[in-house]
Amino acid sequence: MPIFLNKYIFITILFIVWVVFFDKNNMISQQEYKDKLNQLEQIKKYYKDEIEINKEEMDELSIDQDSISDPIRLKKLEKFAREKYLMKKDSEDIFVITKE
Repeated sequence: MPIFLNKYIFITILFIVWVVFFDKNNMISQQEYKDKLNQLEQIKKYYKDEIEINKEEMDELSIDQDSISDPIRLKKLEKFAREKYLMKKDSEDIFVITKE
């Protein structure tokens, strides 16, 4: 084994093995951290998208004095209340169907 007789090559190989497997910040844990970071960034993107959707919905449903007389706005509010909060008129029945 003449390659291991050279002390510089031996030390270099030893250093690479140490960095890849035994060091506190080894390559395996770095890959795990990178995967976790990607997962967290996807979750962050999902919640940012949800925030944008909710902001648009909130702006659409916000009531000012001018929109009270607008029948289209009132229908949207009524639809929202029925779908999200299961509100109903006194003369109606609601049937909630859930998937199992």
